[in-house]
Amino acid sequence: MIQVRPLQPTDRAAWQALWDGYNTFYGREGATALPAEITDTTWARFLDANEPLHALVAVDEAGTLLGLVHHVFHRSTNRIEPVCYLQDLFTAPAARGRGVGRALIEAVYTAALAAGSRRVYWHTQEGNATARALYDQVARHLGFIVYARDVG
Repeated sequence: MIQVRPLQPTDRAAWQALWDGYNTFYGREGATALPAEITDTTWARFLDANEPLHALVAVDEAGTLLGLVHHVFHRSTNRIEPVCYLQDLFTAPAARGRGVGRALIEAVYTAALAAGSRRVYWHTQEGNATARALYDQVARHLGFIVYARDVG
């Protein structure tokens, strides 16, 4: 049985392993790895009740972390209520195919409703076929292309 719960301070080591796996999947390792300061600041934000950044984890019966999801609430110019951006989603390779990703997405939907948000959205890479097969079942692709540029 998979349970989804908020991240706890005692989860740091297990969360870090999942976080590292997530970043490796997106090519952020070795010379392109995130600086430790970013990871440490992100971790601290998850534990700060005044931050809009949130983290949930999926655990099995033994309490082993199987996956993570991070989400943030923000204002929008086309809605009065806040919207929820599902920023990061990762399932441990050994736990894939067990419904972990779906459970984490559904938990974000529940959190969004509780926060008064009616929209959850996220991005993924076009070639991420495995994840997109799930996403096509739990959401609707709106056809947008994402542009980004680091400034400064």
